[in-house]
Amino acid sequence: MGGVVIVIFLVLLILVVVALATMVRVLQEYERAVIFRVGNVLRAPKGPGLFLILPFGIDRMRKVNLQTVAMNVPPQDVITRDNVTLRVDAVVYSRVVDPVKAVVEIQNYLFATSQAAQTNLRAILGKKTLDEVLSAREEINAELSAVIAGITAPWGVRVTSVEIKDVDLPEELQRAMAREAEASRDAKALKISADAELMASHVLSEAAGVMSQNPSALQLRFLQTVAEVATERNSTLVMPIPIELLSFFGRFGEVGALPGNGGPPAVPKPAPAAPHPMEPAQGSATAQLPAVDTPPQPSRDIDPELDTDPGDTLHGRRESGDDGGRYRRRGD
Repeated sequence: MGGVVIVIFLVLLILVVVALATMVRVLQEYERAVIFRVGNVLRAPKGPGLFLILPFGIDRMRKVNLQTVAMNVPPQDVITRDNVTLRVDAVVYSRVVDPVKAVVEIQNYLFATSQAAQTNLRAILGKKTLDEVLSAREEINAELSAVIAGITAPWGVRVTSVEIKDVDLPEELQRAMAREAEASRDAKALKISADAELMASHVLSEAAGVMSQNPSALQLRFLQTVAEVATERNSTLVMPIPIELLSFFGRFGEVGALPGNGGPPAVPKPAPAAPHPMEPAQGSATAQLPAVDTPPQPSRDIDPELDTDPGDTLHGRRESGDDGGRYRRRGD
């Protein structure tokens, strides 16, 4: 009997030790335990620290990590709204806020979160243009975070942020954008130079107005310019000629070219030739009629003795005789 008692005692001792070993659990601060008791989940998770569960498989435990997980989204080929093909990858930051839902509602919450991020990344970037993808990163990240968080909320997973990590552009597009940026910088430089020239022209105009009131200032400025040119140790010194001097010589040349000032005599223009009777007059739409032959008229010489007009057909007539064809008064 004593041997049987000892064996039973040893068996009970072993069972107690095994039970204690399976009942005692210790979890870290960032861990929680979801307990399934005879297949039914306990709504309150266990942990952290030391706690006990029922041994011999009555209670089964699933540990859940509550730390934030940085999940890398594989590169995705995206076609933007303006038909540009991009290769985009991102990173998703998420953490479990409800361990029971993360275990019961979804089989693998990490894989499911990654798939939701990939799908929505292609969908949202497909609605954007290339300029928006490159410039509006913060707005796109906020939109991605809101969409993915709405999907993962029933799983007990909170998406804290989504960041687009890299946008890979085709080489042809990179060269085109580089040319566009260079042209934009050149245009900006030309505009700045033009503005500077405009400001300088205003200042020079004001300076010219001041110098025009005092000719000595203009002469001093001329000498100062000559001195500045001479300090460069040039072998050739260029002396600028004032424009007023050139205009003076031009006026002098115009005065010397007049006929009365020793210039070449003026050549009269030949009179235009009379047009032919049969030719139409210049600038007229009708031609002139030919002249009609008329008998020759007698000379209208006045006889000093008779003081008569031989061409007057009313008071005289021509007679033949010794008088040499003189005219006499009618009735003589």
